[in-house]
Amino acid sequence: MGLFDKATNKAEEATGKGKEAAGDATNDDSTKMEGKVDQAKAEGKDKLEDVKDKFDN
Repeated sequence: MGLFDKATNKAEEATGKGKEAAGDATNDDSTKMEGKVDQAKAEGKDKLEDVKDKFDN
């Protein structure tokens, strides 16, 4: 996995955590759920990149 991909995924995960925290603080379930979805997408991308790396090596 490239360094750029890792950084992009970590940024997306951080954005998701921020959205989740903001939704929790404002009692906005929609924003909170968006944050959780962003985090899940970032984690999924990390897992996919890990699988790609195993096949590349």
